[in-house]
Amino acid sequence: MKIIVDADACPVKQIIEDISINYKIKLVFVSNPNHILSSNWGDIITVDSENQSADIAIVNLATENDIVVTQDYGLASMVLAKKAMAISPGGRVYTIDNIDGLLMQRFLNGRARQARERIKGPAKRNKKDDIRFEKNFSALILDNMNKIK
Repeated sequence: MKIIVDADACPVKQIIEDISINYKIKLVFVSNPNHILSSNWGDIITVDSENQSADIAIVNLATENDIVVTQDYGLASMVLAKKAMAISPGGRVYTIDNIDGLLMQRFLNGRARQARERIKGPAKRNKKDDIRFEKNFSALILDNMNKIK
């Protein structure tokens, strides 16, 4: 098992690193060259700045039982198809049961934006989001470790 982070706009990189150190799990941050990353524990993979380069790299890296941290529903869907797990920086665990609905909502919101309808964006991130992420991320790791045994 490894943790792969879609790191370009990830607000919980330090939480992820701290937890991966605690559990001694391999950690990989994937980013484009527009973001400068550093890590004392994880590997950093820098991809080119072409659209979807980071997503393609993450899908290629992901294997069964890995955990991917991403805000991207499309990427989450692809890694779930590879029997990896996915979680958002807000702590939402993506599953086979909820990903289709999330993708449909993304599609409908995109259509509404094209029609110039006003779509409410996500609420401003707060400490509760970090706490929810940390709790759900740790639980996902523990469940996965128990499943692998």
